[in-house]
Amino acid sequence: MQFETPFGPAWAAVDAGGAVTVFSFGAGNDGGGVFNPEVARQIEEFFAGKRQAFDFPLAPKGTEFQKRVWAELLKIPFGETISYGELARRIGNPAASRAVGRANATNPIALIVPCHRVIGANGRLTGYGGGIELKDKLIAWEREIRNGVTAAA
Repeated sequence: MQFETPFGPAWAAVDAGGAVTVFSFGAGNDGGGVFNPEVARQIEEFFAGKRQAFDFPLAPKGTEFQKRVWAELLKIPFGETISYGELARRIGNPAASRAVGRANATNPIALIVPCHRVIGANGRLTGYGGGIELKDKLIAWEREIRNGVTAAA
C-alpha cells in the first residue's frame, strides 16, 4: 500500500490476516500484496491530523526482546518523547539502553510503532532509519498537531 504524506512517500505491507507487518518512508515495493482499507483510512487520518493513535492489528517480525521494546513504544503518547534509558527502565531492564536502541533501529513498522519518539538522555535527537531530519520533523509535527497548531511539514 502506497501513501503520500506531508513527509514524502511512504508504504505499508499487510499480511493475509490484514495486520501491518511493515511501514516505511520512501518508495515502497509495489509488488501487489494485501490491501486493508481500515489501515489506509487510519494512516490517512493520521497524516490529516485527525488521529493520534492506530487501532489496526500489527504483526512485526522480531525477537521476543524486540517485540517487548516495540510494545512499549506504542505506549509513548503522541507528541511526547522519552529517552532510551527510560524505555529500558519501562521494559524492566534499566541496563539495556543500548539493546533498546538496537531494537528501535530494527523496528519494521516505523511511525505506527513510534520509534521516532525516543531520544538521547541529553534531549538530543539520535539515529532514525529515515534520518535525523525526518525524525525532527515528525516530532515537531506531532507537537504542533497536539497543541492545535497546523503547519506544513
